[in-house]
Amino acid sequence: MGVNLVQNIGEAVAMILFGIGFANLFFQKNLIKKIIGFNIMDTAIFLFLAEKGYIAGRMAPIVVDGIQDVEAYINPIPSGLVLTGIVVSVSVSALMLSLTIRLYHRYHTLDLDEISAKLRKEEM
Repeated sequence: MGVNLVQNIGEAVAMILFGIGFANLFFQKNLIKKIIGFNIMDTAIFLFLAEKGYIAGRMAPIVVDGIQDVEAYINPIPSGLVLTGIVVSVSVSALMLSLTIRLYHRYHTLDLDEISAKLRKEEM
């Protein structure tokens, strides 16, 4: 079992990071801390995809020295997914932070329970 863990350390770290981010997202009341947890989960997914796309001993898929054998290169799709995901993640994080700023200006708190209570009072 120890050998498998050493061979798959990147995947194990990704799962631990995802668990930390999910717990942070689930248990925190502060909106900024929830956004941080969401970003930790994103990072864990990117790490997992990068680890699954890497094959030891192979090169990036750029033809060098005329080597055109498929077995000499890694699959470029996981790397492309990670790059696309990072761009989307940055955009989503910026949107979440801007909405959090708007909520803070309106309710003067970042505590989700207090915002819910104030929202219920406004509805009455």
